[in-house]
Formats: sequence, C-alpha cells, structure tokens
Amino acid sequence: MSLIVQKYGGSSVATPELIKNVARRVIKGYEAGNQMIVVVSAMGDTTDHLIDLMGKITDDPDPREVDMLLTTGEQVSIALLTMAIHACGYPAISLTGSQIEIKTDEKHNQAMITDIDTTRLKKELAENKIVIVAGFQGVNKNHDFTTLGRGGSDTTTVAVAAAIEADRCEIYSDVDGVYTADPRIVTDASKLDYISYHEMLELANLGANVLHPRAVELANSYNLELYIASSFNDTLGTIVRGDEEMEGKKNVVGAASDLGEIKITVERVPDEPGIAGKLFNALAAEGVNVDMIIQNLQRDELNDITFTINQEQEKKAVKVLEKINPELNIDNYHIDRDVAKISIVGAGMQSTPGIAARMFSAFGKNNINIAMITTSEIKISCLIAKEQADQALNILHKEFRLNQINN
Repeated sequence: MSLIVQKYGGSSVATPELIKNVARRVIKGYEAGNQMIVVVSAMGDTTDHLIDLMGKITDDPDPREVDMLLTTGEQVSIALLTMAIHACGYPAISLTGSQIEIKTDEKHNQAMITDIDTTRLKKELAENKIVIVAGFQGVNKNHDFTTLGRGGSDTTTVAVAAAIEADRCEIYSDVDGVYTADPRIVTDASKLDYISYHEMLELANLGANVLHPRAVELANSYNLELYIASSFNDTLGTIVRGDEEMEGKKNVVGAASDLGEIKITVERVPDEPGIAGKLFNALAAEGVNVDMIIQNLQRDELNDITFTINQEQEKKAVKVLEKINPELNIDNYHIDRDVAKISIVGAGMQSTPGIAARMFSAFGKNNINIAMITTSEIKISCLIAKEQADQALNILHKEFRLNQINN
C-alpha cells in the first residue's frame, strides 16, 4: 500500500462531469489499495470571477477580506468532489486549509507555508477515508484565512506530500506533461520524459505554466519526485526529479516565452555611487521584483538605467519612481509594454561552450533584435519585440533540435 497525494487543477474540475471524472480517477487509486489525499483547486475560472466581483465593490480591498472571499472557491470544489466520491459508494471527507492546519505567515494574498499539522490527515487516513484538501489556502496565527498566491494549489500539494511523507506526488491538469516549448505555439514540441528540479524551476519562472515555481523549490528541498500529467487521458506524463538522477544532461531541454514583462527606462540618472542601490532598494521595499537590468553610460555624467518587471507590478513601480524622483533627480522614465522575454534552459549548458552564440546567431539570421540579455548557469534569456515572440520560440526550438529531445 502506498500513500499518494494528487492535485487536480481548476480546468480538471471545471464542470460537474469533470468532477465526476476526477472522482473516478481517485477511486481507481483507492481501489488499488492506496491511501489517497487529493488537493483541489477552485472550479475553472471561479477565482477570476470572484476577483471580478470584488472589483465591482472596491478598487482597494482589505487583504484579509480578499482572502476570506477567495478561499470560498476551493471550498465549493472540495465539497462537490467529496459528494461525487460518496455517490460512488466510497468514504471521503473534505477539509479546508484551516481544518488540517496548513499554517502560514501573516502575509495575506501571498502567504508562505510555515508548517503543516498532519494529525487530522493521519486520523482520517487511518479511518480509510479519501481525504480531499482545499488547495491555495492556509491559516495564520490569528486563525484568519490566508491564500498562497496564483498557483498556490501546486505549493499546497507538494507541502502536504512532504509533511505526510507520501510515497508519490502527482500533479494533474489539462496538459499531459512538460513540453520543450508551448505546443500551442510550436507544433512539433516534444513532451519530456524527465526534467530536473533546476530546469523545471527555470522554465516555471520563465513562463511555462505547468507547475508553480514555489512548488518546484519545495520538491527540490525535500527531494520529492513529482509526476506531471493530464486528468483528461491516461497518457504518460513527465517526471521531475533531482539532477543526480538524470542520465546525460541535455544542453538545452526547453524554450519558453514570457509576454508578461514590461521594460522601464529611467533616463539621465546621475552617475554617482549608490544611485542604483537607492532605486532598486525602493522598488524592493514595495515588493516589486526586478528581472533584467542594464545601465547605459551617457554624456555629462548621466546614465540611463533600464530594467524589466512583471506587468502586474507596473502601478507599484510607477508610484516608487514618482516618490523617489526628488531624491534621485530623475530626468524622465519611459515604459515599453511591447516586449517579450525568450529563454532557453538546460542543465548541460554550463559545461557546453557556444550555446549563447548559437542562440544569438539564430536570432541575427532572422532579423530579431535583442534589447537585453540575462544568463545563469542553466539559462539564457533575451528581451525582444513582443510581435516576434512566437517566431523566436520556433527558431530556437528548431536550432536546438528540441523535437528530438527524447531520442
């Protein structure tokens, strides 16, 4: 007998029929003699609908009340899935994040899990019940609901699996694994049989929406192998595991595009020690995450500083620039929203010369101009014009022969 923790995303439970399908899949695992814990997201676009409702009430909601509202989405789906399992004649119970004591810090809307009390989980499993857990939510020391941010159900799943020492952790959604690129853009994209934690983390941070980065970080910390597959078929998925288990690291395992970044150029900033530090400390203090950075030396001891951020943080960044302007004596700033970040990822990149040269040359041959570049040991990212993003992704996929990745 194995202890299996499964997660089903919003698309997998979007309708009553799909909830019944998930119930059948869970029961199949239970009938095979396994103990089953199932983490569920809100149905379909429920969270977006709740956010829309909130927007019709206020533009500045209290963060605590936001979490009170958003946690209702998962409560609907866990109750309905439990009812579907009951209707098939099997024992099950639904539990919210507070009922199983998924403890978090005090930060509403973006809470971090600090501990999970497994007492209730173990009690229900000992009574041979299938346990259905609400993803995306927890409770703080004041017994207030908290939410973990977008993609938080992935984090819930991995955290629960690690805490309960599960034998297997499975993530199900509407995609049947991790691909070398978005198959909606690159028609010959290949599904990966295996990928390392570090490669998966880079791809998740670069726009591949298969798995949330925080979930990958947790899995890596606990050396918890993940299985990524579709709830709509029985096609074999992708295993996410440690580098040391990977046979023959690939130079490049995937390419990704991120259309959610904007480029901000702060013009004619005084070329003085500490100026950049003040700018980026001010942004960090307001929770603005900066990605790419370039400083261009100009005339008269003045510089342009260009950086990229997620487009959702544009308002915050503008407020910071307006506030800090008198101190830094900023001449002007410009925002470019027509950009895209295109990246390649591969653990073998760090030991293989020439990968960057091939990427840049491929872009050059196809008249794709690179505005900014960032690199790490296993990643190279370029900022280009948004209108060329799909073309660039296909070019890189062909250049590195990613359609043959499993050969």
